Amino acid sequence: MVSRSFCKRREMAAVLPAWIMVAILVLEASLVMGGFQASLKLERRIPLVSHEVELGRLREFDRLRHGRLLQSSGGVVDFPVRGTYDPFLVGLYYTKLQIGSPPKEYYVQIDTGSDVLWIGCNSCNGCPESSGLQIELNLYDPGSSSTSSLVSCSDQRCNAGVQSSDSGCSGQGNQCSYTFQYGDGSGTSGYYVADLLLFSTILEGSMTANSTAPIMFGCSVLQTGDLTKSDRAVDGIFGFGQQSLSVISQLSSQGIAPRVFSHCLRGKNGGGGILVFGEILEPNMVYTPLVPSQPHYNLDLRSISVGGQVLSIDPSVFSTSSSQGTIVDSGTTLAYLADEAYDAFVDAITKTVSQTVRPVLSKGNQCYLITSSVTDIFPQVSLNFVGGASLILNPPDYLVQQNSIGGAAVWCIGFQKIQGLGITILGDLVLKDKIIVYDLANQRIGWTDYDCSMSVNVSANLNSGRTEFVNAGQMSNDGSSPDQLQSIIASLLNMIMLAALLFP
Repeated sequence: MVSRSFCKRREMAAVLPAWIMVAILVLEASLVMGGFQASLKLERRIPLVSHEVELGRLREFDRLRHGRLLQSSGGVVDFPVRGTYDPFLVGLYYTKLQIGSPPKEYYVQIDTGSDVLWIGCNSCNGCPESSGLQIELNLYDPGSSSTSSLVSCSDQRCNAGVQSSDSGCSGQGNQCSYTFQYGDGSGTSGYYVADLLLFSTILEGSMTANSTAPIMFGCSVLQTGDLTKSDRAVDGIFGFGQQSLSVISQLSSQGIAPRVFSHCLRGKNGGGGILVFGEILEPNMVYTPLVPSQPHYNLDLRSISVGGQVLSIDPSVFSTSSSQGTIVDSGTTLAYLADEAYDAFVDAITKTVSQTVRPVLSKGNQCYLITSSVTDIFPQVSLNFVGGASLILNPPDYLVQQNSIGGAAVWCIGFQKIQGLGITILGDLVLKDKIIVYDLANQRIGWTDYDCSMSVNVSANLNSGRTEFVNAGQMSNDGSSPDQLQSIIASLLNMIMLAALLFP
């Protein structure tokens, strides 16, 4: 590594054409004029005396260098996000994975309410053949991947899954298997396989690199209920739970990813968002501890406020046990409250707005006829958790627009009632347009409001210590920070150096 000083420029001038030197000087001048210190570092490992360098050699050099960067810094695993919370459009968020050798693409729902990644397999009974989401569905074929292998009952990963009820073993074939039933009555069953997951890793700045890691996941041979329907069909479900078989736990145990992941689900303009293995850093984050020894992401909800007034709800309604509690679940579209909490919540909303809007019932849901903006009429809602952390909900975070009647918009309470169960579920309706951090290492969950179309700062904390990264997820269009400009200029300098090698 050498500093880019005036002496260095003279040395470079001896080997670089004049037009390249002009470009470098212009870049440096623009950096200084922008108000940032022009202190860049260059690494030169390929001799410049010969311009006859094969592209293959350059690619190999880059691959090795990226591998060293990945190994030394850990990197932030970044996944694309599609979908939206809107139940009348999609009603779920999903991402795309590449698995196998050669890799094939699979679309899977992002689900923090379950642990295991599973994908429909080529022998599947009940797997949809097409999707209303306008995506191409693929079935995983273990025989078509050179790196695929079956997982036996004697495998320690299978034994760990048995302890958490995520896997099972029968006397037939010594094959590790699973059966899952979801809250909507749908289900899947199959067997476990191991294969390579190909993923993108963000290194310093916005630089990305591809890497692979072996993972164990479910191969679905039977699907029932809503999983068989084509309207919102995807290839499988990506479980982000805490148990050992979740992908985040598997990659963390291999030292590839930290024990923390984050998402920012965009609620507006077609949805999408950000999903990373790492901690999104924002100054306004608030955290509350996870309830220990629970299979889901349970939080200790203490009270609900509407318009600044705490509702009169028995605190025992929110207490956590094996059969009740408050769960954060990105696999749920809406949000759900226990009977007593739901009735008090709806009554408080209705009383607050009854002088301005007309309450109506639509298919059993409490709705309102509105001729102006909901944000001007409806109150803020606050979910208050242990430790003083509050999740603030603006009207679009608890209301869903249904249709229009006589020129008036119909907005309905998006929270639903769970009959006979003391369960509160915070689904995409309230999780959208917020950064949500699942810090498994410190057993806490944090959040803050955020425009999920913007870029984010992410931190990965591996054995080597804390490393910060920039521009995870979607790039911002609101201008570049000093770090972004230095990263861009460093990339341009690399291209200039490459041009000098290839085109003397």
